[in-house]
Amino acid sequence: MNPITVILVDDHDVVRTGLRSYLSTHADINVVAEARNGEEALLRADEMKPDLVIMDITMPGMDGLEATRRLKEQNPECLVLALTVHEDKQYFMEMLSAGASGYITKQAAADDLVAAIRTVAAGQVYLQPTLARWLLDDYQRLAKEAIPQAKPAENRDPVIGLEVLSKREREVLELVGQAWNNQQIGERLGLSPKTIARHRERIMHKLNMHSRTELVKFAIRTGLISA
Repeated sequence: MNPITVILVDDHDVVRTGLRSYLSTHADINVVAEARNGEEALLRADEMKPDLVIMDITMPGMDGLEATRRLKEQNPECLVLALTVHEDKQYFMEMLSAGASGYITKQAAADDLVAAIRTVAAGQVYLQPTLARWLLDDYQRLAKEAIPQAKPAENRDPVIGLEVLSKREREVLELVGQAWNNQQIGERLGLSPKTIARHRERIMHKLNMHSRTELVKFAIRTGLISA
């Protein structure tokens, strides 16, 4: 059986070196290339035609989310496994939406990474068990929303508007609604991508939302951006 050909995408040299060294001990996995950001990942993938790309999310330049979207558009057969420090529902949902077939954090055991690679390469989905509960939460929430439940007028939940957000959060939300990623928003506002990520997490918490699509709909409904 041919080994699983893999490209490692991570902006930290020491992480890529460690991963390559560890994966080289498994005969059924062959690391054929490395990349430091999304742009390089697309170039290496086009050159090497790997079975699977192990994709970090937060990177300078093109991040893992955008790289995954473009990679799946250019080569739908190429599989993507997200490997990230982010144990975060927003990133989890957005990576799956972008086309990733698996999601695992860097805090996971090394054996779990190998299991994830083999599972995704076999055409299945691998979700770190501690994170998979988010899909169940969303399914149950959508199931409840599908069944209309009338409430007495005095008990209805108040409509949440822009007033719950700070000025900076509104600025971030406006740019999120225009499909800017964390790197681009940070450059526009003079903040780091990690700071933008924290702003997005607070926005989603305040609005009780769990995806970029929900944020865009909210921004349009409140007049923050035009449809």
